[in-house]
Amino acid sequence: MKKASAAVKKSDSGEASEETSPSQLIDARIEELGDWRGQKLAQVRMLIKQAEPEVVEEWKWRGVPVWERAGIICTGETYKSVVKLTFAKGASLDDPTGLFNSSLEGNTRRAIDFHQGDTIDEEALKALVRAAAALNTSSKTAVSRKKSSGT
Repeated sequence: MKKASAAVKKSDSGEASEETSPSQLIDARIEELGDWRGQKLAQVRMLIKQAEPEVVEEWKWRGVPVWERAGIICTGETYKSVVKLTFAKGASLDDPTGLFNSSLEGNTRRAIDFHQGDTIDEEALKALVRAAAALNTSSKTAVSRKKSSGT
């Protein structure tokens, strides 16, 4: 199995070089994994893009795929036995179908751990992504209004 670092150029800090886009690094990570985790990461990535077409893909913290719109929506971390989708402001989101199953004790973040064989409630996940993007854009709008009014 080929490592993503061999397929793409990164600096010593693990950040992408200017010639490699974050999307290419995410592609390489999916290929590098080469198992159910890569398939699951590719699936959640597709759902995020479907839910929020204006999403921006980033590559941060020495190799973590990040999806943003007016701030971080979520990150996609891969571990030996889990693919973890962490929502930066997950504690502020309604989760009527109970997708969040990890990091429930925190005041800000919430995560969804996907294990091998888990199915994804695609519509519920897309609703969470849309809600997270809406929260980010409404927060940015509120901050801009506050700054422009001088308060």
